[in-house]
Amino acid sequence: MSTLRFKVVEEAFKRKPVPANAPNEITSDYYGKYVFNREKMAKYLSKSTMKTVCEAIDEGKTLSREIASHVAAGMKMWAMEMGATHYTHWFQPLTDGTAEKHDSFIEYVDKPSGAVIEEFSGKLLVQQESDASSFPNGGIRNTFEARGYTAWDPSSPAFIVDDTLCIPTVFISYTGEALDYKAPLLKAINAVDKAATDVCRLFDPRVKKVYAYLGWEQEYFLVDEDLCVARPDLLLTGRTLMGHESAKNQQLEDHYFGAIPPRVAEYMRDLEFEAYKYGIPLKTRHNEVAPNQFELAPIYGEMNLAVDQNIFIMMLMDKIARKHNFRVLLHEKPFAGVNGSGKHNNWSLGTDTGVGLFTPGKTPEENLQFVTFLVNTLKAVHKHNALLKASIMTAQNAHRLGANEAPPAIISVFMGSQLTAVLDKLENSSSEEAIVVDDKKGMKLGIAHIPEVLVDNTDRNRTSPFAFTGNRFEFRAVGSSANCASALIALNSAMASQLKEFKAEVDTKMQSGMTKEKAIFTTLKQYIKESKAIRFDGNGYSEEWKEEAKRRGLDCETSVPLIYDAYLTPETVKMFADAGVMTEKELHARNEVKWEMYTKKIQIEARVLGDLAMNHIIPVATRYQSMLLDNVYKIKAVYPPEKAEKLSHMDSDLIEEIAEHINAIKTDTDAMVEARKIANKIGDEREKAIAYHDTVFPYFDTIRYHVDKLELIVDNEMWTLPKYRELLFIR
Repeated sequence: MSTLRFKVVEEAFKRKPVPANAPNEITSDYYGKYVFNREKMAKYLSKSTMKTVCEAIDEGKTLSREIASHVAAGMKMWAMEMGATHYTHWFQPLTDGTAEKHDSFIEYVDKPSGAVIEEFSGKLLVQQESDASSFPNGGIRNTFEARGYTAWDPSSPAFIVDDTLCIPTVFISYTGEALDYKAPLLKAINAVDKAATDVCRLFDPRVKKVYAYLGWEQEYFLVDEDLCVARPDLLLTGRTLMGHESAKNQQLEDHYFGAIPPRVAEYMRDLEFEAYKYGIPLKTRHNEVAPNQFELAPIYGEMNLAVDQNIFIMMLMDKIARKHNFRVLLHEKPFAGVNGSGKHNNWSLGTDTGVGLFTPGKTPEENLQFVTFLVNTLKAVHKHNALLKASIMTAQNAHRLGANEAPPAIISVFMGSQLTAVLDKLENSSSEEAIVVDDKKGMKLGIAHIPEVLVDNTDRNRTSPFAFTGNRFEFRAVGSSANCASALIALNSAMASQLKEFKAEVDTKMQSGMTKEKAIFTTLKQYIKESKAIRFDGNGYSEEWKEEAKRRGLDCETSVPLIYDAYLTPETVKMFADAGVMTEKELHARNEVKWEMYTKKIQIEARVLGDLAMNHIIPVATRYQSMLLDNVYKIKAVYPPEKAEKLSHMDSDLIEEIAEHINAIKTDTDAMVEARKIANKIGDEREKAIAYHDTVFPYFDTIRYHVDKLELIVDNEMWTLPKYRELLFIR
């Protein structure tokens, strides 16, 4: 083993668990400690201010500057008592991360004397200025047009990180366009609320609001920090660009739900301890399928807050991991040959009267409402399947989709046999009384001391990208590193548009003399037929499904840059505009960002791959080849020609094989560099992204193939990079 690699691996294998900061109190005592939630507001705000703020959060009422000043005073008092000295507007630019600029509370009280006072006004709470040209903006802001604004989102509570009060905000340009994920997400949530409420009132006039809910499941890998640092590809791109599979990886399926390694368990305890202080209700933790892969998931929550919590937890995961000598890998496919990481988005809608709109009811009317929202979801997903795929597609996620249990890059909906039968019966029925959805039924196991098991009304389909799972839909195609908002903006907007269309059709039928039930029933029958192509309960990995999906007219595009075109079709532009979520200008700008980000990620990977191939792999392989050549010369010097030829035969074959791989790596690397130079001259972002996909990216697999072959040939002691067998198994 090379000296550096040997030391790094040896230290990693000797690591002991770092004790977690175990709390001395029960979770509920410190839960939300660092969050300015309603409990804190009730203590630091007057009753009238508290009432107004709650109305803004619950009912969407606008807050006045005067009320904002009262909130700012109370927020500052609480923050300073918690040790905060600074504040920041915390926002989510189009980078899949967060951004913040810290300012201290101090202001001059008397300039001549230099005396200062801590101050935080309503003006500072509500709005700040940020440099909009320095964040991805798709051409909306130029360097000489830099002004942008962050604006307070009262529906997501402020929180404290270290010595800084963090205020969740939207981020918009000087001319009003959204430059972040939160602004369009809030608009999409509002759009689906209004459209769903109108539909709900067909069944219950008491409904005043419909809430959008999200339960995310965050998958991730942990790697020993020193091993990660010794792999430039992992460090710079988040994934291994080379590396032969370990003899043992996940094929025994012994890691999934297995005993959590002690080092990882301590990390998880620390992470949960910190997450609870921020009001993030982490509920589940377990080993995932691949070695070193894990998952955490919170209790279901209101969508806007849940998205903020997921963005924050990703930052917190990395911060806590460093304390435990780990690096968190959120890349969708950090290792070849084993499962990648997703972030399943469990999506549902519920009313202010406590009804889950994707939960089967007890009466025909309740089931009619359930089927109404179920079928409209199918219609929305069918109509906008290309857009939904575009909303989750990235350079990273493209590696994951369709491999090792990840859903394929074709959007379909899994319903399960029972609900499929219900919809088929409804389609061919002449009466709404056909809608009968069984509740969970018992399964007798025939073992006396084992209680009855309740069977859900749907099974599971690991290959489905969008599956109904009992009382919600699980959007399984979302990537691990993504901001959930990207997928949810598209999903909620599509659903809002579809529900508006449904309500309009029902109203038209009722105006023509149909009863309400008959109007709903006939419209649903029509939708069931029109959206049938999106329903698929089979194996999404099969080649037969790919062909069948094409015949059904579903989007089967695999090129990431071309997939993004779905955002700019006339139907999509109109849908977003009608929902009031994004303008055509904003959509074009975001696509410019998507194409640019794709190009840059592939560009970085190409540079890293070329550097490793030329400066690590070829020199090591050449040195080993020289050792073999030296051995051949020595054998020929000692033994007679006939015996020398026989003894040196294996070395001669290896020398030739190494030469072939080296030549292939050099040739392909040179060609990749040349293709990159040509692509870099293209001015149009879409065309440049297509060029990187079509002419640069294809070299990755061919170069990797030859590198991985050399890894199996070259002396293990000479190989400089930690191997999969060392990276993938935490000791």
